[in-house]
Amino acid sequence: MKRRLVRSTAAALGVTTLCCLWIVGPLVAPSHNAIYHWSGTASALFIPSVFEFTFVWFLFACLLFFAQGARREAITLWAGISLFLPWATLKSVALFVTWHPPHWISPSLLGLSTILFMSFCMCYRSVHRATLERLRTLTLDALCIVAIWGSVVLVQLAWFGWQARGLNVPLPLHRTMISPNQEMVCHPRIIWIVLDELSYQQTYEHRFHNLNLPAFDQLAKQSTVFTGVVPAGIMTEIAMPSLLAGLAVDQIHPSSDGVRLKIHNPLTKRWLDFDQHDTVFSDALAARYHTAIAGWYNPYCRTLPEVLDSCYWTLGLPAPNKMLPRASTADNIFNPLLLSSSVMDHLPFAIVHGNNAEDTANKPHILDYQLISDSADQLLRDPAFDFILIHMSVPHPGGIYNRTKHILTTRNSTYIDNLALADAYLGHVRSLLEAKGQWDSSAIVIMGDHSWRTELLWAANADWTPEEQEASNGGRFDDRPGYIVKLPKQKVGTTIDIRFPAVNTRSLLDAIMAKQIVSPQDLASWVTLQGQKRMPN
Repeated sequence: MKRRLVRSTAAALGVTTLCCLWIVGPLVAPSHNAIYHWSGTASALFIPSVFEFTFVWFLFACLLFFAQGARREAITLWAGISLFLPWATLKSVALFVTWHPPHWISPSLLGLSTILFMSFCMCYRSVHRATLERLRTLTLDALCIVAIWGSVVLVQLAWFGWQARGLNVPLPLHRTMISPNQEMVCHPRIIWIVLDELSYQQTYEHRFHNLNLPAFDQLAKQSTVFTGVVPAGIMTEIAMPSLLAGLAVDQIHPSSDGVRLKIHNPLTKRWLDFDQHDTVFSDALAARYHTAIAGWYNPYCRTLPEVLDSCYWTLGLPAPNKMLPRASTADNIFNPLLLSSSVMDHLPFAIVHGNNAEDTANKPHILDYQLISDSADQLLRDPAFDFILIHMSVPHPGGIYNRTKHILTTRNSTYIDNLALADAYLGHVRSLLEAKGQWDSSAIVIMGDHSWRTELLWAANADWTPEEQEASNGGRFDDRPGYIVKLPKQKVGTTIDIRFPAVNTRSLLDAIMAKQIVSPQDLASWVTLQGQKRMPN
């Protein structure tokens, strides 16, 4: 009896590991991305994952213990678990690694498993019992081997959970003592706005035929528009550290506690610590600016606290294991069960199919937009903060705006609609600054962290629309992000048509702070000079 219990428990751990890898895998993955981008409490991420894994383990242990008898019911139960295990494993692995098998594979495998199980039930004969016992023994031995891997996963889960126990506990900020109107006459206010996934092509070059972007058009009349920007990366988590540090970056590696970050420089082939004291924000502090961020997706308040006087960041979209950062620990116990049934084609930002699925994915996206906008408004209204980064979550898909009705929505929206929302937000920022009398006097840099990743990411999604297909010229990818610079008192619109690496943004902002760039002519000369230099390393 004791041997059967131990064997059943071990085999159950193997089954649970294969079926529930998608729940615990993101938390023990070497990349630590799920922890790095989690904006909720550590307990709401780890405790439900541990609970669900152990509950399924207990359930399978009971079933496999019962299925070790020689009765037909026990053999049938064992056969059902074995025959459906390949399909469950496929789903688990696909969700864990965000791998997208062809849509027909999963239902085909499920159908095949169902047919085989029904055939087994109808064709079972007692003369097959000895053969089935041998197969069951071999399968149980294999599952016990998998259980070794499961044991390692559980140890890692406990260790990483302990290391991340303080995740998103507010860290002390730099917090310069600010007196009213301090230094406002000494240097221009700098407002750096990153519109996530802003495409130059879609904004200015080949705009969709029925898309109006009045704020972008008005801005172009008194700004310098760059037409040949080379992106710092095609993923936000890589592009933003590159822009902040002014270094070429092609990989990142967060620590398991979600605080420290290593970046890989493809030019030197070296891994470096991301040093918050060697970023554009440390440059701003040295120039006696007061720094602030209202941002999305990247945990700025964890990676830059010592060079910021004010910080807010958010990401409300589900983690890879379907935990919701704004949900309680108790609610997250059930969220994977509710969300995973509809989230079959798991994308990096959980864009899913069907009306209910759209609500699940896009409501957090809408709330992110609203929260960042509100936080940014507070910074913009306070003239004491004079070096501000606003990393806004649009026009990044999925669509959350109806450009005809001018309302936020969870359904039937596209990247083109989100581009109209980005325009509306830009108009809002301009109106707010004009009301404060600070639009003309401010230096404003507006850019995309990367362009619209059509064929790289979105065109393969079943939610891709005919409008997006037409607007992107058949899904063709243009890697140029939007990039617009309005200098203080600038009244004339110009363009810069030469190649400009976005990784030079830190140097550009430094030059504005140092008053080396005060006119469009200065900007053009500076960009030309940068083109004659090697990319920073």
